[in-house]
Amino acid sequence: MAFLSLHIHSNHIVIRNTVRGSRSPVPFVAGEKCTHHHSHRRACTRVTTCQASDSEHLVDRRQLLGAGISLAAAVQLRTASPAAALVVSKEWEKVNLPVDPGVVLLDIAFTGTDANHGFLLGTRQTLLETTDGGKTWNPRRVAAAQDEGFNYRFNSVSFNGDEGWIVGRPAILLHTTDGGQNWERVPLSAKLPGNPILVHALPGKAGQAEMTTDQGAIYATDNGAYSWSAAVQETVDATLNRTVSSGISGASYYEGTFSTIQRSPAGDYVAVSSRGNFYLTWAPGQTTWQPHNRPAARRVQSMGWTPASELWLSVRGGDLFINDKSGPASESFSQAKLGSRGFGILDVGFRNEQEGYACGGSGSLFRTDDGGKSWKRDRSTDQVAGNLYAIKFAEKGNGFILGNDGILLRYIG
Repeated sequence: MAFLSLHIHSNHIVIRNTVRGSRSPVPFVAGEKCTHHHSHRRACTRVTTCQASDSEHLVDRRQLLGAGISLAAAVQLRTASPAAALVVSKEWEKVNLPVDPGVVLLDIAFTGTDANHGFLLGTRQTLLETTDGGKTWNPRRVAAAQDEGFNYRFNSVSFNGDEGWIVGRPAILLHTTDGGQNWERVPLSAKLPGNPILVHALPGKAGQAEMTTDQGAIYATDNGAYSWSAAVQETVDATLNRTVSSGISGASYYEGTFSTIQRSPAGDYVAVSSRGNFYLTWAPGQTTWQPHNRPAARRVQSMGWTPASELWLSVRGGDLFINDKSGPASESFSQAKLGSRGFGILDVGFRNEQEGYACGGSGSLFRTDDGGKSWKRDRSTDQVAGNLYAIKFAEKGNGFILGNDGILLRYIG
């Protein structure tokens, strides 16, 4: 099948006739190593594509005029100047975004070659791009995600250098090797256990990544997604059935999915069961997830990692616990001093080993300067009308808080 693709150059337009290759879906099966390889990559288009027969090589004036109009609209869309950001404190400003009300922002990442160039993801197929460190954002539309008419929820984005990955729901995987100028869709098998919820671009040679689903499957590739291997050799359900007699409270109520999952810099994972009855951990080299009892009577709200690879854990009602030891195996939690006013803590993020922030419902924001032992309320966000879901600090100093209704707070301290 031939396609006419419109490409932007510095001062002219090129309409190129290309032939799309095909990449067969990767056969993901829990507990098996995938060795299926693919010889063709799918062609990616920058702005728009129009179908044509193999014998058509000429474009009439009407087609060219229509393409020019589409190009002008795309250029106008990318260069529109949003309203100025609203400074809410000496540390945070609220960035105005070109998104619809109701969009929940889910993840943000910057390329490894340019600390000012990044991408912001969310529900309703939201994909925004910045080239000024997050001060302003412009919408991006990926042709590879438009084909089937789904309204994707983009869950996670990660970069190593200019190579990046995006995963979402319904199951979708996007890949770029040029800093996000072009995104290619990598087919996923219908047998994939669950929906991709987290992706991590691995350091080192190009083509390496880990992808995790909401049912606990972990897959790794070292050749740009041409083949994958399963790191977990047993489903979470099977693990719980085997260990239910070991005293894991609430294991019999497991509904088959995770509510949250986070990866530490060392490659360890922690996940919270969908009902919050218990949590699970996984470390490289292990073949199954390890279930753990929660350290408090209330159900677990969320979990993650400190810069020292210590686990933090929040429970419903707003209490926060910090593990006394690094690594996933320790269950030695101590309650932090944090008066949450009953609002649940949804995420914790650290700017360095001592300074960190915790966010939650109704614009709740707290700060620590002692590595998470004690916290003080930051009242600057009390007037932010929404829930704050995620805190992201990049290695080179960029910091953001993501929320519902398109709320994005940028660190300026």
